[in-house]
Amino acid sequence: MKAIILAGGFGTRLSEATNLIPKPMVEIGGKPILWHIMKMYSFYEINEFIICCGYKQYVIKEYFANYFRHNSDLTVDLSDNSVEILDNHSEKWKVTMIDTGLNTMTGGRIKRIQKYVKNEPFCLTYGDGVADVDIAKTIASHKASNKYLSMTAYQQGARLGIVNMNDEDGTVESFIEKPTETGTWINAGFFVCEPQVFNYLEGDNDVFEKEPIRKILNDRQLHAYKHVGFWKPMDTLRDNTELNQLWNENKAPWKVWKE
Repeated sequence: MKAIILAGGFGTRLSEATNLIPKPMVEIGGKPILWHIMKMYSFYEINEFIICCGYKQYVIKEYFANYFRHNSDLTVDLSDNSVEILDNHSEKWKVTMIDTGLNTMTGGRIKRIQKYVKNEPFCLTYGDGVADVDIAKTIASHKASNKYLSMTAYQQGARLGIVNMNDEDGTVESFIEKPTETGTWINAGFFVCEPQVFNYLEGDNDVFEKEPIRKILNDRQLHAYKHVGFWKPMDTLRDNTELNQLWNENKAPWKVWKE
């Protein structure tokens, strides 16, 4: 199964850090948050990624194009420009980076990479949030639901879309994007999708979290997996500082992998 990561937005609420790099490349503990997200998926044996690029996409492409050398010990002989790899600290990842447009909305970005997913289920997430979500359980819950789309729901003060669901089978009854109420289940952004989801997407202006999800919901094809552990999006410089503090103190709950 592939993991699709939305990484093309402008990251305007984190403008202190995103003037020169895209938001998913803002670092936690010396590594881009995008790397942390991929390490989470890799822990659950998902090692093939499609990154939906947009704003300053060249930074993401350069990072992965040179990842092997950047993460290996090496000797460079300047007399003949030869390079000897001494110790490989790379990953077993296959990373496809697609330019999905500078101003394309989330649904449009997903639609643009359809041909790379083909007719297979896939995971989907945003390139700016970390959690100790059990990816294997989200996939198992999705398969058991027989729905087109499963979202991970998290209970906290509502900063994102509210999810109301049937407690017995997890069927989503309603979904409200960025409400003012607090203390209910919200969309935490870790999805599992069937290829039928592409049928609900039309063009670049589609915001996945709005009309497409509402249509999927109306067709009773939206399922929720409840996550009660750690989850935190990196929306502001304060969020980035807090995540770095957790990492530096060896208290990062999302670090499920071993070095």
